[in-house]
Amino acid sequence: MNETRTSKHPVTAVRWIARLWSIASIGFILLMFVGSGLEEGFNLAQFAFRDLVGLFFFPFGVCLGMIVAWRWEGVGGGITAGSLLAFYAALRIMDGRFPRGPYFALVAAPGILFLVCWLLSRGRLRRNR
Repeated sequence: MNETRTSKHPVTAVRWIARLWSIASIGFILLMFVGSGLEEGFNLAQFAFRDLVGLFFFPFGVCLGMIVAWRWEGVGGGITAGSLLAFYAALRIMDGRFPRGPYFALVAAPGILFLVCWLLSRGRLRRNR
């Protein structure tokens, strides 16, 4: 019984780190959009196709995945990680390069933590059967 209790703490810690980081990431993204939207007015028609594809995956897909992950960690983490990978692939295909710096990955990192938490939880469930 004590073994189950101690093995649960890392999962709980990873879960709450992912949740808090996802709040910070979504807040940062909203701040960026609200800040730029107030100054210039946010109109999807002003964006080129290339920009809309990028926006679909990052930030929309990434944020959607982090929100879903609060309820379904595996699904939400998968949506977040898949959206980030699709964003990088789309930019590589359309621009011939990847984004510079770790910034996009850092904002989407909670999705990876949600996946880790989901995998750790699944492993614990199988051992208890």
